[in-house]
Parts: sequence; C-alpha cells; structure tokens
Amino acid sequence: MSLFITLEGPDGSGKSSQAKLLADYLRDKNLDILLTREPGGTAISDQIRSVLTNLENTSMDGRTEFLLFSASRAQHVREVIQPHLENGGVVVSDRFFDSSIAYQGYGQKLELAMLREITLFATGGLVPDLTLLLDLPCDVGLDRRKNDGSWNRLDAYDLEFHSRVRDGYLELAAEEPSRWVIVDALASPEVVQNQIRHAVDERLP
Repeated sequence: MSLFITLEGPDGSGKSSQAKLLADYLRDKNLDILLTREPGGTAISDQIRSVLTNLENTSMDGRTEFLLFSASRAQHVREVIQPHLENGGVVVSDRFFDSSIAYQGYGQKLELAMLREITLFATGGLVPDLTLLLDLPCDVGLDRRKNDGSWNRLDAYDLEFHSRVRDGYLELAAEEPSRWVIVDALASPEVVQNQIRHAVDERLP
C-alpha cells in the first residue's frame, strides 16, 4: 500500500516534530515509512535549501525563490519520493508543493496559474493523498521560531506577508476538502498528534 502524506502550515506550527511522531506511529504499524522534508530530502536538494534559508540572501527575488524550491522538489520527487511510493511505501513529508503556492503565490503575490504550471512540471503531477494543515496565528508561530533558535531568511518576512501565507493555506484547504485536514496547532503537542493520527488512520486500509 502506498500513501503520500504531507504536513503544511505557517512557520512555527510544529510540523517537523509532528511529522517525526507520525512516522514513528506508522512504523509501529509495520508500514514502510519514508520521513522526509522540503526543501531538502536529497544531497542536491539540501544544497539548494542552504541557499534558500541563508539570512544573507535578503535580496532574493520571489521568482528566484520559487524556482529554487521547484528545482529542489523535482530532484526530491524523482530520487526519493516516487521510488518509495512505487515500492508500496508510505511517505511523510514536512512540506511539499503547497508550501510554494502559499509562500510564493499568496505571500509573494506571484501569479498562481504560472506557479501551478511549473509545479506540475517539477513534480510530474504527483499530488499528496492527504495534507495536514497545522494552523495557528502567525504571531504565535513566529514567536515560537524566535525562541527555538531556528530563525532563517524565510521567517524574516514581515507579519503581513505571513498573514497572507496563512490565508493562502486556508484557501487551498477550502478548495480541496477531500485532501486537506485542518489541525489546530495551538493545542498541546499530544492533542495535535492525536488529531493527526485520527486523520491518517481514516486513510489506512
């Protein structure tokens, strides 16, 4: 059985921690789990990640940003995600293409139709089976990022930008309710994980 699960949400929503907990939970069910992240997931993609997150690259244009994410994603899909799914495994990814639509589309105000075309090319049409949106107010998420020492260039945009990103996520979820499940990321980590497990269990045979 193959299943592609992605975790999305504003910065500081706890995606990385929750993705690890979910992967462990699914491994206990004797499923073949690949836990990965974006940008990254391969040696080439990780090199692109270092450029994208570097605080020195403040002059990066939104189009450059999107194309770098897409290049990283293209390698990630073909080298790691697609082979695992083709072998009947389960992939849990901390972010996928919805992040680019939310951040560069809604946040950077780039043309959504163009971004979707490039995304289709980069991914070969691969779409997650289930996307979990860990939603919380932007100011809360950014405060979390500052306090945990993981602040990077993408966090450093102003609050208005991050608000557009959050609104974009909620709009994407409303457009595809069969794929998206919204999780209240203000809840305790244990409650958030229980909500995630419930949503995933419903998709398992």
